[in-house]
Amino acid sequence: MACEAERRPLGVFECQLCSLTAPYSYVGQKPPNTQSIILLEESFVTKDPFTPDKDRFLILGSRCSICGRLVCVGPATTLLWRCDPGSTWGRRCLGDSRQGLQECSLFYSKRFCLPCVQENIHAFPQEIRQDLGKRKVPSKRPASQPSTQT
Repeated sequence: MACEAERRPLGVFECQLCSLTAPYSYVGQKPPNTQSIILLEESFVTKDPFTPDKDRFLILGSRCSICGRLVCVGPATTLLWRCDPGSTWGRRCLGDSRQGLQECSLFYSKRFCLPCVQENIHAFPQEIRQDLGKRKVPSKRPASQPSTQT
C-alpha cells in the first residue's frame, strides 16, 4: 500500500512559456521508488498516472540555467497522448490551438529555455543552431502575461 505522501502532490508545475500545468510529486534528481535512476538536472516529476507501476514517472520540467524560468521539457503535444480528458491531471495537457507544436526548452548539458538559446545562439554548437531552426520558439513573455508597453 502506497503511503499518503506518495499520492499527494507537492504543488502544481506551470511552464512559464506555454502555461502547461500539472501537479508534481517530487523535485530533484533521484525520483522516489527508483533504484538506479539519477536525473542530470533538478526536475519537477510526477508519478505516471496511467500505469500502476510505481517506478514509472514523468518529467514535467526544470529551470532554465540562464534565466531561471520554469519550463516544460518538451512540446505541449508531447504530453497529449498521456492525458486523460476526464482527469484533473490532464486538464491543461489537452492544449489549445495557440500552443500547437511549441517547444519551450532544450537540454544541452543543462536546461535552457528557447528564448535564452536564441539570445545566446552563438554559444551553442552548429548542430544545436540547425536544430533550433526547425523549432517553433516561444516568446519571452508568456501568453497569459500582458504586455507592459504603453
